[in-house]
Amino acid sequence: MKLTIDTDQSLLVVEKNGDSNSMPLYSREAFETVSLEWVKLGWDQKYPYTFSWMGRPVIQLPEDMLRMQEVIYSLKPDVIVETGIAHGGSLIFYASLCKAMGKGHIVGVDIEIRPHNRKAIEAHEMFDLITMIEGSSTDPEIVSQVNDLVGEAKTVLVILDSNHTRDHVAGELEAYHHLVTKGSYIVATDGVMKWVHEVPRGEAGWDVDNPSTAAIDFVAAHPEFVIEQPEWPFNESELGTNITHWPEAWIKRN
Repeated sequence: MKLTIDTDQSLLVVEKNGDSNSMPLYSREAFETVSLEWVKLGWDQKYPYTFSWMGRPVIQLPEDMLRMQEVIYSLKPDVIVETGIAHGGSLIFYASLCKAMGKGHIVGVDIEIRPHNRKAIEAHEMFDLITMIEGSSTDPEIVSQVNDLVGEAKTVLVILDSNHTRDHVAGELEAYHHLVTKGSYIVATDGVMKWVHEVPRGEAGWDVDNPSTAAIDFVAAHPEFVIEQPEWPFNESELGTNITHWPEAWIKRN
């Protein structure tokens, strides 16, 4: 595909498979087309690796973090379960929102919590709202520990951000979807893999081996869930689609 941005004529020209399509440069369609390429380029350049939250690296697209904040404030969950801890930035982010709301606790699971990361998270001001579990997120014993920590919580949000292979995400969806309360979500992050399999840092096969594919398979087998981007609580534009690393991520329980 070839994109030509013509600022003199205020046009975006898209050439693909021998066809050429021109659209107004300052239009919704052009914005969404250019944004997707920006997402792919930013992913390849490790743009999300340049951010932190309250002192801890948070490897997320800021747009996704802000959309998640909207959902957390709307749901006000009693428990947020996140698989994948890494440096702990996401745990700290969610905990800081819970602290501000005066409600909620975070359960984080990772197959390996590196000692320097554990030390930094445990020393953080938000740690009193965080419980960490070390082990595979699909290990039945680990799942049982998470179940015990969630208990009888009335509102539960689950975020999957560990191993992003199709099979592993499918296993996590089966292991944790029962925790999700009606109106809440299990979020299969980083489906961006399907878009970046051809960029320099991508890998062949990601076009099908990705969280989005696992999410689509999951909702096909679980009619009580639907893939549905959360409604924006404020919108004075003509736009309606997230700029995101998380396509098909938001799996809502009806």
